[in-house]
Amino acid sequence: MPEALLDRISEFADEHEYSGRSEVVREGARMLLEEFDGGARDGGPYVGTVIVAFECRHSTVQQHLAEIRHDNGSAVTATTHAHLGNRYCMELFVLEGSPEALAEFVNSVRVVSDVRAVDYSLTSLGEEHHNHPPRS
Repeated sequence: MPEALLDRISEFADEHEYSGRSEVVREGARMLLEEFDGGARDGGPYVGTVIVAFECRHSTVQQHLAEIRHDNGSAVTATTHAHLGNRYCMELFVLEGSPEALAEFVNSVRVVSDVRAVDYSLTSLGEEHHNHPPRS
């Protein structure tokens, strides 16, 4: 783990009264695992968005993302590419499928070299969610 990230985790642990970095890492790992595992319990399909940001000068990132998109064609329903100023690019992926398929997609974009950030949102379309009125 890069030293700068370890320093940030240590600062976070101190500011939020954790016993140390390992407790922060354990909680983060638990939250990530529960996010995907918890969704599998309702049995419904999921939709989601994944945003990937990278520096435009790293053209291989876009090539790797295109390969991932093609390898996960059944889950990817739409993509958009945008330029963020002169330095950064963003890929937006719209996904549909099982929690496992969406987790696999998110994990595969996370490991692409030179990606600056990956952010995602997943929403269940399970039966229990259809019984609630829409939020305004």
